[in-house]
Amino acid sequence: MRKGILSLTTAAAAMTLGLAACGGGDGGTTTATQDTAAPAEGKAATGKVGVILPDSKSSARWETADRKYLEEAFKAAGVAYDIQNAQGDKNQFQTIADQMITNGATVLMIVNLDSGTGKAVLDKAKSQGVATIDYDRLTLNGGASYYVSFDNTKVGVLQGEGLVKCLTEKKAAKPIVAELNGSATDNNATLFKNGYDSVLKPKYDSKEYVKGPDQSVPDWDNAQAGTIFEQMLTEQPKIAGVLAANDGLGNAAITVLRKNSLNGKVPVTGQDATVQGLQNILAGDQCMTVYKAIKKEADAAAKLAIALAKGEKPAATASVKDTESGKDVPAILLDPQPIFIDNVKDVVADGFVTKDELCTGEFAAKCTEAGIQ
Repeated sequence: MRKGILSLTTAAAAMTLGLAACGGGDGGTTTATQDTAAPAEGKAATGKVGVILPDSKSSARWETADRKYLEEAFKAAGVAYDIQNAQGDKNQFQTIADQMITNGATVLMIVNLDSGTGKAVLDKAKSQGVATIDYDRLTLNGGASYYVSFDNTKVGVLQGEGLVKCLTEKKAAKPIVAELNGSATDNNATLFKNGYDSVLKPKYDSKEYVKGPDQSVPDWDNAQAGTIFEQMLTEQPKIAGVLAANDGLGNAAITVLRKNSLNGKVPVTGQDATVQGLQNILAGDQCMTVYKAIKKEADAAAKLAIALAKGEKPAATASVKDTESGKDVPAILLDPQPIFIDNVKDVVADGFVTKDELCTGEFAAKCTEAGIQ
């Protein structure tokens, strides 16, 4: 796995985007899903924004959250847009990009499937005079005009600290920790790992913790994650903690632990604050997740794209170092939040998930216990 290092060149990651006008998971199918819209009547004519989402299998967020929030922002601004999902298919990803450029996109926002595919798409867009935005994942050596994401190294730090908290609460003595990492081709997965390894490595070095199996999951595929973790547990049946890079991988591990009557006994981390992940926390099977306020991320990216579509030159509030090109990429970076059972209610209060979808069946009573209104 590449050792990408995220470097902030501002004092802090900003929560909002200041615009200075004119200033200085394995998707098996190849079917794309698409939304298009023209500017609202009476609105000034602008350019068109194309958005390519990666898949709908690795995480539910892309279709349930990102698409919705981006669409709402573009509609409110009266900007024409086209949102499609490549469903994990690299060829389809490039085909969608070509179609968007041919159909008049003046801004292209992508969540890459890997940096190689992402770079090819960004290079094509730039050659056609199309402004480019890396959304959520940085395309290494891609040279995007802007990057909008969370502080992903901090996400990993929160996961590492969360696992330490849960192991401490369980009074675990020299626990064997397994690491179930995200895709090796996703720079975000590298940043997450850099973050949690910065917390866990000192524990390994001091012999307080024992480093167990450590493996990346191709394409963030949850089915493969289950197979990988089953092999880990077979090889090392005394695993006492699992650093899983997101809720989907975490649930794959929990499913295996449940088969071995170890769920709830072995702390498991996550990320994305999905309904499934939050329910696992309420059930006591998952130690924590990391909540990334996706509406804030989508709103920041949409605000940036809208400004570019209107011919403006928005100012970034931070920058990140592209570890392959060595160049700084103008960036908007947002702060993540750790979620444990005592603050699951914060995710509901923020509107990211609803009480109705979270507190179903057996979880109704658990929601009440957790203070979810």
